[in-house]
Amino acid sequence: MNTYPLNFAGTALQALGSGALWWPDQALLCVSDLHLGKSERLARRGGSILPPYETRDTLTRLAADLDRTDARVVICLGDSFDDAGAALALAEEDRLWIARLQAGRRWIWVEGNHDPGPMDMGGTHLAELSLPPLTFRHIARPGASGEISGHYHPKAQVRTRARTISRPAFLADRCRIILPAYGTYTGGLRSRDSVLAELMRPEAVAVLTGPTPQAVPMPR
Repeated sequence: MNTYPLNFAGTALQALGSGALWWPDQALLCVSDLHLGKSERLARRGGSILPPYETRDTLTRLAADLDRTDARVVICLGDSFDDAGAALALAEEDRLWIARLQAGRRWIWVEGNHDPGPMDMGGTHLAELSLPPLTFRHIARPGASGEISGHYHPKAQVRTRARTISRPAFLADRCRIILPAYGTYTGGLRSRDSVLAELMRPEAVAVLTGPTPQAVPMPR
């Protein structure tokens, strides 16, 4: 399993190439911004028609990460569903798949701005979760410490001699880690955006996702 180590707030974490965050000492896997049902929501609201396979693809990758890590605790860090309607419209086979993934595990749905209320999907629904020394919430709070969040779908762009690489990325400094979006149909916000530049400290790194996660100074 290719990972990048992150020593954060006295804990040993691992950034997975898939965009999931792994806390081995707690057997805890954290993913953010699954946006399940996005194609359904776009079609329902008269937007672009996308192939309706993103939920299955996202769950396939999540199942693979659960198999690799044998996680006992799973935190879905908000915007797990594209909206309440998308959760209600989820195919029965996908609901059953989620139930199978939850079996034998502590499963926490953290509220996001797309899914602010409890969904009838098993597990526990919380506004945020404190597991000292870490706090898990959807949107980063200025001045927080030991914080794991998502929401912004960060991406980093790096120029090499051969080409320019742009990938979803973890952003990490000594106070916070912002996770990339895990869902298949999710765009991204470049790390150079003023919102992320203001949140992250000068020493922040971007860990690019992919087969071999790599860290670079956060592009600004």
